[in-house]
Amino acid sequence: MPAQQRSSSVQLTPGPPARHRPALDVVDRAILRELSLDARMPNNALALAVGVAPSTCLGRVRSLRQRGVLRGFHADIDLEALGLPIQALVAVRLSTHSRDHIDQFQAHAQSLPQVLGTFHVSGTNDYLLHVAAASPTALRDFVADSITTQSAVLHAETSLIFEYLRGQAGYRPGACGSGRLGHQKTATAALDRVSASSA
Repeated sequence: MPAQQRSSSVQLTPGPPARHRPALDVVDRAILRELSLDARMPNNALALAVGVAPSTCLGRVRSLRQRGVLRGFHADIDLEALGLPIQALVAVRLSTHSRDHIDQFQAHAQSLPQVLGTFHVSGTNDYLLHVAAASPTALRDFVADSITTQSAVLHAETSLIFEYLRGQAGYRPGACGSGRLGHQKTATAALDRVSASSA
């Protein structure tokens, strides 16, 4: 099963709103691309890779941090080594869309140790949860015990992740300005469907 980015080693202070940030140029994007591949790359090596002087590179990285573009550095951990070889996406549909129910479900989801990521989405479903589990049985029990028992949850559908391929769209010149998210090519298969009526 795929390795998955699980924890952040350094979290930076959020920068200004995106509309107030200077546009990224080719050098900025090159720096982001290299750091996305190896966040521990020394400044001299990073400068050589993007073709600028070390002092320029250091200033660019500092600027990216201050502007909130470079938000943190993360450890990419093999979850199978932690005894969590099963990964899945759980699509959740809420029974109502009141602010209280949304906030309560989101806080609950983020508190669960099995949840790697929480996505609030448009469409038929309201949330996608990226989760990890020790076995298919543990995954089924997690959905049944921790998701569908919530009063705001109307329906939950689980898809097993076969493969995760991290893309680099967004780091290439012109890609960020299009507003598209980086590609995350995930092959999935239906594992389980669980429905719960709202309380």
